[in-house]
Formats: sequence, structure tokens, C-alpha cells
Amino acid sequence: MMQGATSGQTLERLDQYRCVAVLRRLPGDVLLPVVEALVDGGIRAIEVTMDGERAAEQLANLRERLPAGVLLGAGTVTRVDQVDAAVAAGAAFLVSPHLDPALLERAAAHGVPFIPGVMTPTEIMAALRAGAQMVKVFPASTLGPSYIREIRGPLRDVPIMVTGGVSEQNATAFLEAGANIVGIGSALLPREDVAAKHWQGVRDRAMRVARVLSISP
Repeated sequence: MMQGATSGQTLERLDQYRCVAVLRRLPGDVLLPVVEALVDGGIRAIEVTMDGERAAEQLANLRERLPAGVLLGAGTVTRVDQVDAAVAAGAAFLVSPHLDPALLERAAAHGVPFIPGVMTPTEIMAALRAGAQMVKVFPASTLGPSYIREIRGPLRDVPIMVTGGVSEQNATAFLEAGANIVGIGSALLPREDVAAKHWQGVRDRAMRVARVLSISP
């Protein structure tokens, strides 16, 4: 977590940044240029998933190189040891595809916000009872913006991130439906751009997303 930042302050900054770039199992030699291109394009929150080889090492290397204003988090956190490793590597927030109270408890002990994956209102309420301050509705594209709009009726005050199939084409619809934050993965990083090391393409796509979501430079 950024020095001096509380869990609540980190989540407030995520809410301001509106978009998290989700980086899944990127090779070490392309990770830094990809992240630099995303940041140059206006993305201010980066998530490295913990299901890749040497993910904790990648997080630590990025934390040393990223500007202080960029939030760096860990995604696909599914085990307690991954919570510890991600926090030790400098992750400011943690994200999971599912709800596990043990992970929330461990993250809370570190003072780092944990955003569990949920789908139903029942799971959302269970996450809140377990201590979550924000939830991740997943998979977003399967459920659609209308689903977010409907659950916002009874659950109007719950901070929501949406991930899974989110792109520059539908991100605004999710935010307008009531999501606070969108997580975008492959739509920001097409395989062909990464394979060709076409960083300008990544930068241009990030700029379009930042423009669509009105993210301030």
C-alpha cells in the first residue's frame, strides 16, 4: 500500500481513477513497457494477477518503477499466502474472483483493501458482512449493465467494480448503470499488440479509454 494511505483512501483513489487495467500472465520482458504505455495513455490503476509465474516479483519490480500517483494492485488472489506475497511486494489493493472471508481477514490484518468477486445480492451482502468495503461483480459482460442498474435499487450504497468482458465500447454503460470502477483486461491489450511489441497501439487504446471515461491526466 502507498505509504501513509489507509484502506479507505486507497479505495477512494480507485473510485476517482474509474478504471483498472488487468494484466494477466504477461511475460516479464513486456510487462514494464506495457504498463508504461498504459500509464502514458492515462490509466492510473494497474492490477497484476497472481496466477502468473513470478507475479510477486513482477509486482515488486513495478512498484519500484511506477510514479507515486499510480495505484498498483494484485488480482486473482485465491490463497492466504498470495495475500502475504502481494502485500510484501507492494500491492496497494487486492482483488479476487470469489468470496473467501479468510482472505478478507488476512488482508485486513495488513491494512490493505480486499475486493472479493461476487455475483448475486446474497453474495454481495455476505461480502459486506465479512468486511469488504467494495465488491467486484463478475463476470460483468455476462450479466450486463442492466443487472448493475437493477441491483443498485436495493444496494445503492455498495461500491462496485465490474470486470470480465469490459471494453471501451461498454465501459461507460456500466458506469452509467451504477458501477464505480471498471476493470479492463484483454480489450486494452490485444495479443497481437503484445506479441508485436506495438506499445503505441496500447498507448492509443489507453488514451481512448481514458477519454471515454473522462479520466483526468
